[in-house]
Amino acid sequence: MKKNIAAFFDIDGTLHRDSLMMEHFKRLIRYEIIDPHYWYSHAQKAFRNWDKRMGNYEDYLLEVAEIYLKSMKGQNKHYIDFIVEQVIDTKGDRVYRFTRDRIYWHKQQGHHVFFISGSPDYLVEKMAEKYRVEAYRATQYLVDDENNFTGEIVQMWDSESKKKAMADIIQKYQIDLAESYAYGDTKGDLSMLQAVGNPVAINPAKELLTEIKRNDLLRSKTMIIVERKDVIYKLDPCVEML
Repeated sequence: MKKNIAAFFDIDGTLHRDSLMMEHFKRLIRYEIIDPHYWYSHAQKAFRNWDKRMGNYEDYLLEVAEIYLKSMKGQNKHYIDFIVEQVIDTKGDRVYRFTRDRIYWHKQQGHHVFFISGSPDYLVEKMAEKYRVEAYRATQYLVDDENNFTGEIVQMWDSESKKKAMADIIQKYQIDLAESYAYGDTKGDLSMLQAVGNPVAINPAKELLTEIKRNDLLRSKTMIIVERKDVIYKLDPCVEML
């Protein structure tokens, strides 16, 4: 009997080299759909702290996500869909070469490919279409009867939420986890990496690498990939952190 092997991919920081949500946020400001005050008074400071390596990447994304959610409340989904298309058209190819090639490799092997991402569902949907993956799970931004964003979400960026999303996919597609793969870059992806036989950490954040190091089983089976400039490094999880 043929085994159903899957590859589960996070997007932001794992496939895409930045945050889809952040790219969308900046374009909404550029088109004056969102007040630029939201960026200059809050998000810009968080970005600069991270950019100067004085802040944690995950903390930066969480802060921006909160600002983004407040900014989106009351916006009509239909009005911003064209900007969603622009983000994917112009930024959808700004990805890590290793991860993009792995998506293609998995497809060639006949594996199922899924995205599980904390980015907004309407952005992840378009990325899923672009890379022709079978299914996706993402943070749901809820709308009312008039298609306006309510300011409420069903989040997907934490480890527990991704674990539940994986469980749903596993049951639906009858996935063999021991032979499957998962790709992530932050602690929010830990549950995905723990669940499969072939976990891969892409440019892992310090918190994620620390968790991998302290777990004997995870440390023994995880591949660490660091992509910088035009070089891709494959590292042992025991690599020293400075």
